[in-house]
Amino acid sequence: MSFYGKYVVPRMIDLCMRNNDTTRIRAELIPRARGVVLEVGVGSGLNLPFYSADASRVYGVDPSLEGLKLARKRVEASAVPVDLVPQSAEEPLPLADQSVDTVVITWSLCSIPNPLEALRQVRRVLRSSGQLLFVEHGLAPDEGVSAWQNRINPIWRRIAGGCNVNRPIEELIRSAGFEITDLKTAYLPGPRLLTYTYQGSAR
Repeated sequence: MSFYGKYVVPRMIDLCMRNNDTTRIRAELIPRARGVVLEVGVGSGLNLPFYSADASRVYGVDPSLEGLKLARKRVEASAVPVDLVPQSAEEPLPLADQSVDTVVITWSLCSIPNPLEALRQVRRVLRSSGQLLFVEHGLAPDEGVSAWQNRINPIWRRIAGGCNVNRPIEELIRSAGFEITDLKTAYLPGPRLLTYTYQGSAR
């Protein structure tokens, strides 16, 4: 991995994902997590301050060692015990089948090389009574916007650490065998190519 990808991208993501809109969404979504939690793409730990006492433990998976270094201060300040797992979510997760009550995925499916395989791993470890909480940016429904998303994606992916702007998030989640129980979609403030957002829950 290049110096840029290893050191610059994690800090750039940490900075960009601390804006008012993403913070508001985290404050809405993350407190809904219950029991044993798997967070896919924990990154620098921006979600950690928002877990409530209803979460008993968080396993935070991320392949970026630099991102996990940034997360450690937030881990130390967390009211919930957190175990950081340095690996890609596509690889077999070190968790037993049906051992997790809640899976949290926020702005991560865009950059996982094989998101469908990661979601299959998520489905394996999630209890049948459990929930998947997600918020992701991805493919917009407006043809003009989606056409430009497809055009810029090869360039954007190279400069943004593997982030894809044109992934069909709802389709990916359903294809992995989940039933979406709640879904809100909207453009967040900012460039429409980057901000069409899927937020919801699935079982």
